[in-house]
Amino acid sequence: MKKHVVLLLGLTLIIQSCAKIFYSPDARSLANSHKIIAIAPPKISIAARKNIDASSLIEQQNTESINFQKEMYSWMLKRKMQGSIIVEIQDIETTNAKLSNAGYNEGKVLTPKEMCGILGVDGIMTSNYALSKPMSEGAAIAIGLIVGVWGATNETTVSLSIHDQKMNKMIWNFSHKLSSSLSTPGRLVDALMRQASRKMPYFASPY
Repeated sequence: MKKHVVLLLGLTLIIQSCAKIFYSPDARSLANSHKIIAIAPPKISIAARKNIDASSLIEQQNTESINFQKEMYSWMLKRKMQGSIIVEIQDIETTNAKLSNAGYNEGKVLTPKEMCGILGVDGIMTSNYALSKPMSEGAAIAIGLIVGVWGATNETTVSLSIHDQKMNKMIWNFSHKLSSSLSTPGRLVDALMRQASRKMPYFASPY
């Protein structure tokens, strides 16, 4: 029984501070004018650890970026299928292919407006995740074997933004710092997006 309690606590998300939300006065009207949006690959930073070389860390950050993007897309797509939002969401394969062809994956810096133009969308969701350690289970195990650190709380600082292509501005931002023992991007994204969607202009009602 004691082991079960410990496991349950290990799967509990702990909010460490109140979210900071920016909401443009015209966010709702601009969001309602969007027919299709895209979810850009998140920018991921993982705290450096001893015995982990720079190239391995970069590779892990790239892997986590794809994982988080997939989870965010799946979460939004599920809500669209439920009728909670009506805006179309560009599939991430198309998004990533177009951005790659534009040199985005090779370090080329693109503004949200430029990305919208390349992708042919009305708005784009960008995000930044600062992790204290990898969140994918396989990666966390691999790092644990190398570093010898297990079960530590993962502190995460997240910033989500929505940019309008026509007005060339950010219309919404959600920033949050939290900690959890959750080991996968899916669990973190679900908890995060449930919080964020309460004030996201695409949603008429909170989750």
